Amino acid sequence: MSFVEELRWRGMLQDIMPGTEELLNSEKVSGYIGFDPTGDSLHVGHLTQIMTLIHFQNAGHKPVALVGGATGMIGDPSFKSAERNLLDEATLQHNVNCLKNQLAKFLHFGEGENEAKMVNNYDWFKDFNFLDFIRDVGKLITVNYMMAKDSVKKRLEGENGLSFTEFSYQLIQGYDFYYLWKNHNCKVQMGGSDQWGNIVTGSEMIRRQDQGTAYAITTQLIKKADGQKFGKTESGAVWLDPKKTSPYKYYQFWLNTSDDDAKNWIKIFTLKPKEEIDAIIAEHDAAPHSRAIQKALAKDITIRTHSEKDYETALKTSEFLFGNGSLEFLADLEHDAVLEVFDGVPQFEVSKTDLMAGINILDLLAVQTQVFPSKGEARKMLQGGGVAINKEKISDIELIINNTNLINENYIVIQRGKKNYFLIIFK
Repeated sequence: MSFVEELRWRGMLQDIMPGTEELLNSEKVSGYIGFDPTGDSLHVGHLTQIMTLIHFQNAGHKPVALVGGATGMIGDPSFKSAERNLLDEATLQHNVNCLKNQLAKFLHFGEGENEAKMVNNYDWFKDFNFLDFIRDVGKLITVNYMMAKDSVKKRLEGENGLSFTEFSYQLIQGYDFYYLWKNHNCKVQMGGSDQWGNIVTGSEMIRRQDQGTAYAITTQLIKKADGQKFGKTESGAVWLDPKKTSPYKYYQFWLNTSDDDAKNWIKIFTLKPKEEIDAIIAEHDAAPHSRAIQKALAKDITIRTHSEKDYETALKTSEFLFGNGSLEFLADLEHDAVLEVFDGVPQFEVSKTDLMAGINILDLLAVQTQVFPSKGEARKMLQGGGVAINKEKISDIELIINNTNLINENYIVIQRGKKNYFLIIFK
């Protein structure tokens, strides 16, 4: 299956310039996508473009990932309501390095014909002075042409207007395409549908400056079936960096996808072939409660973004918190990883010295911690069989808790009722 056919059946393709498909079917081509380094991590909103580059490489073409060290200093105005904060050079360089490391997990980089290449537009813009730029590049595109772009018109009609800095972004991204076309034989630029105007500006520069021909493909912007923005949760963006979004939370994001979204997203965010996806959807439709699509999607993308081990930990954490899974998996985790597992779960610190001497269960639950507001409520819940320590039901109100009850020599997990968990950390 060709690259364009792959995008088409997966529901990713939005716009394609005439002649692009024929070019890609007739020769091996270099094509690029730009990534904005305004942060030190990519998020799930970038995954569509990452998957596009993966499909591009799998089809035998050479993917080029452009990290915008120069354009990141300006900020893309495309369909934004306000101007972004400008970042200093040191922060941008840090962000660029982080993004390079993340992209290397998804693409095969190297010097081979089909291996991915990383470029930074700061490398060709850092010595480009303002007068040379407006003389050599500014003359290629008219203001009328730039003003006609929807992304520009929307900002001009808004309350905040559009600064010259952001207005110039279109020229800079257009020049990126020209530079890569001329110096790296990069014939295709790809991106989200909101980038169509900037991409076409680049192809127009190539035509006007060197009478050359360049091509463009854009993918659909992903939205949830209910119209909400993809990749956003109540706590904010879902990041690819495990320090910003833990593998468990990342896994849960995909696992909690609605049925309608999961049927679309398993095509977009996995590399599973059509036959396998059709079989998973059929399995799901036969027993929707099993959530076969969500489980397959969450497993695939968690492993691809993080690792098999991180997926296993996320799965065991889910089984523990929402099912009958054991606590044995905690033994393999470092302290920070344990805290991630219990992120959002109430936590209490208790002296390990007190524990060595032994603590009565009622004192532990209602005095040393606030698992219960009073000993009376703790006693009632214990006698009713509603308390578990480390997944074992406890009913003895005279029970003494000591170091033999510890997990990893540091923790005790209290369960009150079916779903209320508490982590006690002994120091």
